[in-house]
Amino acid sequence: MALNLSNLKAPKGANSNKKRVGRGMGSGMGKTSTRGHKGQRSRSGSRSMRGFEGGQMPLHRRLPKRGFTNIFRTEYTLLSLDKLALLAATANEELTFDKLVALGAVKKNALLKVLANGEITTAVTVHAHKASKTAQEKIEKAGGKLVLLGAPAAAILEKK
Repeated sequence: MALNLSNLKAPKGANSNKKRVGRGMGSGMGKTSTRGHKGQRSRSGSRSMRGFEGGQMPLHRRLPKRGFTNIFRTEYTLLSLDKLALLAATANEELTFDKLVALGAVKKNALLKVLANGEITTAVTVHAHKASKTAQEKIEKAGGKLVLLGAPAAAILEKK
């Protein structure tokens, strides 16, 4: 029998009926409606807070604090060489920052860093704010070159 829209059906046991509680003792789910007697979990609106371990010191408080968040960090959009190779096929010989923005590879106010994941075979000029040494070597080995840009003012001002 061929499978088509007219004979689609869920496998046996995949769907179960909704549990109707509080509808008499004969149903087996009457009176306390499967909640048991008294206690926090029998009450309406009950749920202990996330991470609560019954009064024991919760794990997130037992573990020590570590490190800090540097609010002055510079975040780069990372672009690997294999992605650059795909983009190089659409752009001829030069991948300027504006072209990368137009292609949707980076956002307008972002800082771009090229990483050496993958291989690049086409000779292409890449404009980026930063690059790893191996990425630079691979680009130059393929016959291309890397042009390092200064950070745009918007990226410096727009700290998160």
